[in-house]
Amino acid sequence: MLNVNQERELAYVVLIDDILPIAGADRVEVAQVGGWRIMVRKGQFKPGDPAVYFEIDSKVPETKTFEFLAQKHYKVKTQKYFKGTVISQGLLMSADDFGWIVDNFSLIDDKGKRHIANDSDTMFLTKQLGVTYYEAEDNKRKASSADKYQKMAQRMGKKFAKFPYRNLMRHTWGKKLLYLFYGRKGDKKNGWPEWVKKTDEERVQNMPWILEDKNPWIATEKIDGTSTTFTMKRGKKGKNDVYVCSRNVVFDTPDKACYYDKNVYFEMFEKYNIKDVLTQLLNENPKTEWVTIQGETYGEGVQKRDYSLKGRDFMAFNLIFSDRGRVGTVEMRSILTAKCVPCVPILDPNFILPDTVEDLLNMATGNSVVDGKPREGIVFRSLDGERSFKAVSNEFLLKYHG
Repeated sequence: MLNVNQERELAYVVLIDDILPIAGADRVEVAQVGGWRIMVRKGQFKPGDPAVYFEIDSKVPETKTFEFLAQKHYKVKTQKYFKGTVISQGLLMSADDFGWIVDNFSLIDDKGKRHIANDSDTMFLTKQLGVTYYEAEDNKRKASSADKYQKMAQRMGKKFAKFPYRNLMRHTWGKKLLYLFYGRKGDKKNGWPEWVKKTDEERVQNMPWILEDKNPWIATEKIDGTSTTFTMKRGKKGKNDVYVCSRNVVFDTPDKACYYDKNVYFEMFEKYNIKDVLTQLLNENPKTEWVTIQGETYGEGVQKRDYSLKGRDFMAFNLIFSDRGRVGTVEMRSILTAKCVPCVPILDPNFILPDTVEDLLNMATGNSVVDGKPREGIVFRSLDGERSFKAVSNEFLLKYHG
């Protein structure tokens, strides 16, 4: 689930929506939370109970509380049970597992703090419980990045942790006001460009209500790679500021170290002449202050799925202008392909969502347009490009991440 900063949380408080029986099972059953289904002990939960949910791909700490996962290397993953008839995704734990208390559909932890489902200030427990991504590269690629305001706050230390500074840092206008008095040039160096929103689509299991929207959506293939962002902002005297970024890191030079042996982000920047492309887009749109291209770098050495490539490639999925916002997928494809920048494959330009999460996840399973082998899933975008979410194939998860 994404938090208010559009960062993925791996552990959080939920309410059990339903309990489903498993044919032939005497000791276990399935708990449903949103679009997720998780195998649990029979009688452990009932509908309406609060619980702590751990998302797939996460790793819990190697402590006594989680020693039952020691044989699985403390990894939470997608698994099949009962000869493949039951797919369980994630982990559910009760208040008793932590020595906590259940009170009025919420959890009270051992320090007396109340945690409430659907409350963005209290529900997330990723940091408190010490949960990380299982894959080391994900911890590096998806770690929180700092813009100039965050760097300022880190430099100011305890002072900014107190009132009124703490409250001002919660608002854009407050950050700008504080920067006038406390900002330094060094805060801007390698800082995340504040106009760029990070890329991490929400999973359909966390928003099953979206299936009620029967307007047409654009279905595109989800590419299994590393999130890549290129952005350019108009500068003074015709000197535009250009940024090459991973999901969280800004690279000011091609030789700046990244997770991979080679800086794959600058490799794509140079391969597709992105600086020239961004310059052209600004020149063609004189009212635009900045323009951003976001996509996936994929192929050899990037993920377990290499798309049968010798080397790497790039596909764009977002084109965003400061004055227009995010461009619709069809228009983006028209603009960028004319400038020789490849875009994610469009599978259906007028897709109508089915009625159930299960049906959509079944549709997510299929073969990639790139090489005919299993695709990761499908990303759905509204026609104007403003809303989006993803459905990841369970078969893909079992094959590459199970």
